[in-house]
Amino acid sequence: MTTTVPPAAHLPRGAARLNGLPAGSLAQLLHLGREWGALDLAGGVPGAPRPPRAALDAAVRQLREGDQQYEDTNGNAELRAQLAQRLPYPVDPRTELTITTGASEALSVAMLATVDPGDEVVLLEPFYENFLAALALAGGVPRFVKLRAPDWRWDPQELAAAFGPRTRAVVINSPANPTGRTLTRQELEELAGLCEKWNVSVISDEVYAPFVYDGVRHVSAAQVPGLRERSIVIGSLSKAHALSGWRIGHLHAGERITERLRAVHLATSFSASGPLQRAVAASGILQDAAWNPAAELEVLRDRTVAMFTAAGLPCRAPEGGCYVMADISRITDEDCETFVRELAARRRVLVVPGRCFFRDHTADSGHVRIAFNKSHEVLAEGERRLADGL
Repeated sequence: MTTTVPPAAHLPRGAARLNGLPAGSLAQLLHLGREWGALDLAGGVPGAPRPPRAALDAAVRQLREGDQQYEDTNGNAELRAQLAQRLPYPVDPRTELTITTGASEALSVAMLATVDPGDEVVLLEPFYENFLAALALAGGVPRFVKLRAPDWRWDPQELAAAFGPRTRAVVINSPANPTGRTLTRQELEELAGLCEKWNVSVISDEVYAPFVYDGVRHVSAAQVPGLRERSIVIGSLSKAHALSGWRIGHLHAGERITERLRAVHLATSFSASGPLQRAVAASGILQDAAWNPAAELEVLRDRTVAMFTAAGLPCRAPEGGCYVMADISRITDEDCETFVRELAARRRVLVVPGRCFFRDHTADSGHVRIAFNKSHEVLAEGERRLADGL
């Protein structure tokens, strides 16, 4: 028996919010890169640091001992207590901290708990494309503020002009994907003044907070007066402990905001993986004072910058994160996507066209993004493939 698939015109109408979702061009590019046999310096899947062995051993024990069930929807109590001790500001783990299914769910929960359809949300451009996706699902309207290379700073007048009576939230990311820009306390205080003036929430993605370099200090939105009481801070074990497949993220906010976040979290994923949460808590990795991924990542950053500079593309070393945003306009007249495809074809090295991180994917950004959270073996292979230049 065969089944006839009806043409799209005869299918029930899909939700209009889908029209606002980004095209997922980065995921498509990574798929193509695998088909081309290209060395992946595009995706941020960690090759460094290596996952802590204690966490892996604890997960095996949990599963072998029959631990297969749900966890408290707010998150394992011991895990929350350990996370609270690591944060650089006081947190009540009982009422202010929630474990989520990765930072992606944390972002969607924060947006759904904050934004109604038609509300405006300020986004700094370039941006991680999931910010736009979460906003589209909530029905919000983006107001873009351009960050200018090479420092990736905002113009204070343009930032102020993006706020108004319909503004409900601003999304920040420090250190940032894709630029590596780390916001200063002065910049956060400037943002706090605008948020207080317009009574706006700040959704602060701080997933890359453990990765800051050259003596730079990460300042959380929750450490800044005027932002602390209105902030929702997103964190994750995905990059800092290289456990991206475990999908353990977390949200921190004041008690009343946390009540809203937990209501949405309960209605969406109910709880993150119980056995893996309990394994992390039992392993003690969050209490290991010697765990310092930034030292290793700084070496990898410098090696990556040197690799591309030697190949003909001078790069500016980022202050944090695990990506280099490189300006290709000085070495080629090609648009960024053509450059990326030709680099993959000629040298079998894959990076990301910068247009993936801007609102208009059809316009040329003049930049590419390079991931450096890779093993030394991967970077050595990259050096070999680029030995004859770009």
